[in-house]
Amino acid sequence: MSAQTLSKPLDATRLIADARRITVKVGSSLLIDSGREDVRRAWLRTLGADLAALRNGGKQLVVVSSGAVALGRGKLGLKRSARLDIKQAAAAAGQPRLMAAWDEAMGEAGIPTAQLLLTVEDTESRRRWLNARATIEVLLAEGALPVVNENDSVATEELRYGDNDRLSARVAQMVRSDVLILLSDVDGLYTADPSRDPAAEHLPLVEEIDARIEGFAGGAGSAGVGTGGMRTKIAAARIARGVGCATIIAKGQDPHPLRALGDGARATVIAACGSPAGAYKQWIAGTLTPAGALVIDAGAVRALLGGKSLLPAGVRRVDGEFERGVCLRVLDPDGREVARGLTAYTSAEAGAVQGYVSTLIADRLGYAGPDEIIHRDDLVLM
Repeated sequence: MSAQTLSKPLDATRLIADARRITVKVGSSLLIDSGREDVRRAWLRTLGADLAALRNGGKQLVVVSSGAVALGRGKLGLKRSARLDIKQAAAAAGQPRLMAAWDEAMGEAGIPTAQLLLTVEDTESRRRWLNARATIEVLLAEGALPVVNENDSVATEELRYGDNDRLSARVAQMVRSDVLILLSDVDGLYTADPSRDPAAEHLPLVEEIDARIEGFAGGAGSAGVGTGGMRTKIAAARIARGVGCATIIAKGQDPHPLRALGDGARATVIAACGSPAGAYKQWIAGTLTPAGALVIDAGAVRALLGGKSLLPAGVRRVDGEFERGVCLRVLDPDGREVARGLTAYTSAEAGAVQGYVSTLIADRLGYAGPDEIIHRDDLVLM
């Protein structure tokens, strides 16, 4: 259920209960013992138990986890440094340790984990974006927990998020999460830094992100191993809000942080605009510039109007040259636009399979591909 459709005041407990898909961001300041630069394993086991309980309750979960750089520093004996090559080396050494910790924590609940390392280019390029999303969808369907981190070992200074708050918002957008949970070292947004100002007021609900709200954000976290802070969390919430995903900023340092949220622990909820599906369809219909067109037959038009995907058998002509993942116009036999969507095939591939049933795609191309030219999830009627 969308946050906008709830008739009662928004709160974290109800958002989590109503969500179908949830993205959880775990920062270095929570995951890593800053004194030893090692994983807080006992704490992580409690978080793993919380994630398992949500999964057993019918939720689909994706985790965005920091910690590789800090763990790599501990493994290699490196000091903190602003040099990108040192951070990249630390990330390369620390990422296996990070995934081993997640695998151990989720293994106790019988949930397999899977690693995805993304860069800005992976979340901005439509082709890479679709490939990453397809990978996550398969993992979720198979009952695995995707654990996402920025690919620090290859990301350049100019093309990197630098913090996983904003990456988590892009991941939430990619998988169309209903809720993004940002676990922090504080229990939400305050009107001032509560560690310095005893008069600071907690904000349980933010319905709009404006200059006033942004002004309440402070600097980096207090634990000494993270790169984010409340400012990046508000930036992440702005991204999530725009794609129909509500954000919860909550304290995560104590054991069982997600269970505490479900029990009514204090947090800040930042409301979404609409629903993830609605925002995604609006993005396709109103933001992307079509790179080509597909002319389809009358039967395919009826199928689309009935909520079906566009199959190769219904395509009669392919117009333009395009790559996978771009937006295409879908035209009826008279040239009227009936839909727009993101293609799973290039123009050459689409031309090769047009008019053929999906079972013959591998024969026509020499390799297997999706059954659909445009999946219904990536298509909007005009």
